[in-house]
This record gives sequence, structure tokens and C-alpha cells, in this order.
Amino acid sequence: MVPKICLVLTENTIDKNIQLIERYRPWIDIVELRADFLDPQELLYIRAFPKIAHIPAILTIRRFLDGGTFKGGEGSRITLFARGLAFADTNPLNNFAYLDLESDVQAPSLEEAAQAFNIGIIRSLHSIKAPIKDIAAKIRDIRRTDEEIVKIAYKADNLTEATAVFKEAQQLNGQNILIAMGKYGIPSRILAAKLHSPIVYTMPREYIAKYHLEQEYIDPITLSDLYHFRTIHENTAIYGVIGTDTTRSLSPAIHNKGFERKGINAVYIPISAANTQEAITFADCTGVAGLSVTHPFKFDIIPFLDSIGPASTACGAVNTVLFDGGKRRGFNTDIDGFSRALQEFLNIRSLGFKHIAIIGTGGAAHAIANAVHLLHGKACIFGRSAEKSKQLAGRYNFHWAVLDSASVRMLKKYSDVIIQATSVGMHEGEDPLEFYSFSGTEKVFDVIYTPEKTALLKRAEATGCDICNGYDMLRYQAYKQFELFTGGSYE
Repeated sequence: MVPKICLVLTENTIDKNIQLIERYRPWIDIVELRADFLDPQELLYIRAFPKIAHIPAILTIRRFLDGGTFKGGEGSRITLFARGLAFADTNPLNNFAYLDLESDVQAPSLEEAAQAFNIGIIRSLHSIKAPIKDIAAKIRDIRRTDEEIVKIAYKADNLTEATAVFKEAQQLNGQNILIAMGKYGIPSRILAAKLHSPIVYTMPREYIAKYHLEQEYIDPITLSDLYHFRTIHENTAIYGVIGTDTTRSLSPAIHNKGFERKGINAVYIPISAANTQEAITFADCTGVAGLSVTHPFKFDIIPFLDSIGPASTACGAVNTVLFDGGKRRGFNTDIDGFSRALQEFLNIRSLGFKHIAIIGTGGAAHAIANAVHLLHGKACIFGRSAEKSKQLAGRYNFHWAVLDSASVRMLKKYSDVIIQATSVGMHEGEDPLEFYSFSGTEKVFDVIYTPEKTALLKRAEATGCDICNGYDMLRYQAYKQFELFTGGSYE
């Protein structure tokens, strides 16, 4: 069963909500009218909503204590529900398809009326402050009839709490909607079919952008077009990218496009985690087949692996993990990806006689240093930690310096190509080389690809420098990952 894609409607008028339906109609199967967001005068017209919406609809009036906006008395809320059911039509399409009633609501007459007109009940339990423990027991307590759908939704403050949803789903019976909310819970929406949830909830792009909720929610277009949601089922292979914040990663777009083009039954998802342990636990629980590894886990992942490939051994970092026959194998495709991107940017095959500045000492910097060494470049490692800079430089007999204004002379000496290999610059105004003045002759490569031009690249470009962001590196290393994941070529 493919879960229905539900668009949550939170506009303050019926008309505005209808406009949203029309905008998203090609991507949705059902809508949830959040009547608690409607202006008071609009509540008079909720009964007419299903008929003018021309799509199955859930009527929800969420209480403030459950994360909604309704602050009136329970009696008035039940009256509003009754208004939504009043004068039920013999044509079921003109009635609400479901009522969402919280687990503690006692409204027998309302439920009897719903049953009489074949209107389903979603019995919901929301927790916006803490995870819900022992979900299976909660569902048994909540469900009043076999026909009811039980909805469990809670805010997950880490990936471990989100993983619990997948663990619990394995022992559940009946129709249940399971949602881990927040950025750690995004996989529970994309993989709703794996949880056997009959409905997945999405928000309009306009709402997500207005309230800066890109880390929290997913819209129906992204769910359908990027993740090919309707093709995901029990046997779909799962791949993903792990990091502390993967919500802005472009890797899902690259890999899912490849899966679609090659006709491979797989999906690639973002997996945000606070640490490597919980990422591995999630992967083991959900049967993940392969992972891309990004900041800051490229070193931390190694102790969890059974083996690592030659490239990872050479540079000391892993950016790819295969789960194969109970074994976890680590690889590094950053070296190949960076080498190809840099050679295209500079239009050269070798870095011989070039003096290269590598900014950073993290996982990306380790791969880049190895690539520069293989391309015969002379380099200096600049890092905030003298110890880490010296250690990385020592691998390849490079020079090193602490990254601060005292190292400007050394930076100028190694300024033929400046490679920025840290995460500094992902946010507005961040510039790891703010103390350095470009001459206009430097070639500047920044591994960051979102934003397209960091503050560093903008400043370099303004002085006449040739610049390149990290998208081509991302793309080329992803192509190599795709080969490891599938055994076939991406291109």
C-alpha cells in the first residue's frame, strides 16, 4: 500500500486553503483542514469545505496543548466538529473523509455520527516536548475500534528517538500513522511506506519558507519529485547521507536521479545525526544499504567499520560506507571527485610547480591533501590547530601554518591555488580568510556548494580571481559512490 500524501492546510480562510489545494493538486491525495488556524468567521463554512475542495479531507481542530492554536473550551471544539459533520451528504465525496480526534477525547455522539456516514476516525496522540515511549502499548490503549487509524507523533530531539519509530513499527498491527517530528524525523516521512503508515503529512512550500522550517518539514513536490515517494515500498533499498545537518544536501537529488534513470528500486535520503553511533544504529535498524558520510563524521565513522579501502587508508578519512552481508566497508571517493573537479577548473592535468594552500584539517582536507600530493603539487596546510595541521602536512611532506593573520606571508607564498576545505562559509558572512587580501591572480576553490558563492568566493571574484565552488566535487564523488552502491556507472 502506497501511503497517501496529505497537504496540511493552515491558512486563515477557506478560499486561501482552496488556492493551495489547486497549486498542489497534482502531487497530493488528501488534505488536512486545520480549522484551528481559520479566522472565527470562517468556521461558519467548514461544512462546505469538502464539496468545494474536490479531494478527500481530514477535519482537525488541534488544541494548543497538542501543538495547535485552538484555545477555546472543549465543548465549543466538539460543537465545531459537529458543525463539520452536520447534514451529511449521501455522496461521501461531499463529506469529510476523516475526523482527527485526540486520544483523550470523549465524544460518543460525534463518533457515532461519523460512523453512520462512513467518516473515518484518526485517533491521535501528539507530544511536542518529549518522545512517546512504548508506542505499541500506547496504540493498544488508544485504539477503540479496529476501523480507527491511530496517529502517533512526537518531537524527536535526536536520531535515536526517531529510530525508535522504526523499531516499534516492526511489531505493530492495524493502521497506524507514525511520525517523528523535527529534522531528525524527516526519514519517517520519506519512508512512511516502510512504517506502513497510510498517510504522510506534508506542508506547503510557502509555509515552510515563511517560517524557516526547511529542517522540520517536507513539501509534497519534493516528496514526490525528489524522493519518488510513490515508488517506495517494502523492498526498496535505502541509501542516505549522514551528517549533523543534511537538510541542505544536494546528494539526494544526484543519487535519486541516478536511481530513476537506471531503473533501480532505491531511495536516497538525508539523515541528520548528533553523532556517528546513532547514525549507525539507525542504518542497522532500517536496513540501509549504503551511506555517504559528510561533516563531521569522516573520521569518527572509521571505528564502526569492518574494513576500509586503499583511498581511505591513504588519506585517513571515509566518505562512503557499504553495508554488505553484515559487514560495514568504508571507502573514500572525495579524492577522485576533487581531483577531477580541480583539473577541470584549472584546465591542467598536473599541479607540478604549483604552490597550493589547503585551508582546514578535517575529512575533506585530508582527501584534498592526498589528491594534491598525487597530482604532484607543493602545498601548505593552514588550520586552526597547530597539532592537526602539522600532522596532516607530515603525511605528504607539506608545509603547515596556523590559520591566522600571522600566516599571511606564508599564505601568499602558497597562493597559486587556494583551496577552502572547511564548513566555514555555509552561513551568511562567514569567511575563514577574512584577514587575507586577494591580488586577483589566485585561483580559489571552495568545497562549499550551498550557498553557490560563499563570502570568500565573492570577495575573491571581486578582485579578479577565478573561482570554483564545491558542486563539481560533490557531483563527481557522488558518481563514484553510485558505482559502489549499485555496481554500475552513473554517467
